[in-house]
Amino acid sequence: MTKEEALELLKQNLKTDNLFTHSLAVGAIMKELAIHLNKDEQKWEITGLLHDLDYEETKDDPANHALKTVEMLGDKVDQDVKDAILAHNEKKALEKDIEIALYAADQLSGLIVASVLVRPSKDIAELSVKSLKKKFKDNAFARGADREKIKEITKLNIELDDFFKIAIDGMVRIKDELNLV
Repeated sequence: MTKEEALELLKQNLKTDNLFTHSLAVGAIMKELAIHLNKDEQKWEITGLLHDLDYEETKDDPANHALKTVEMLGDKVDQDVKDAILAHNEKKALEKDIEIALYAADQLSGLIVASVLVRPSKDIAELSVKSLKKKFKDNAFARGADREKIKEITKLNIELDDFFKIAIDGMVRIKDELNLV
């Protein structure tokens, strides 16, 4: 599957701007992680883009979240992508690098977006690792961003500060698409 095909699927299935932005952000973080880890950039980006494809359909039925996405994707993506999507919603154990990366990136994207939105400029390019780290340590800030899930990235031998930098850099690359203002 190409990025363009993944984006088309998102447009067909996600109607809320916030969820679409979240998917773009996770895709950008996954792509940047793939570059850092010397993995398949396209596969990792598509995994991030598609991880919540079924969210609007399953938001009132969380037990089926991710399962429905895998069903929707069928044979359009390989098993690694499907496994990562399942693992991000705890439908399988975290085993492969791509699964761990998605599990952590999904949560970190929300913390980054929240951190950007409270900044006067709302410009992600101005968000520093130091500032994000401060927000990370404040458990009252962006409570929905599960810090323990974010910390799973260390299983890939990536320190949290490095993960923050990688994620911010990935999102800065697509900042015009994110529409965070």
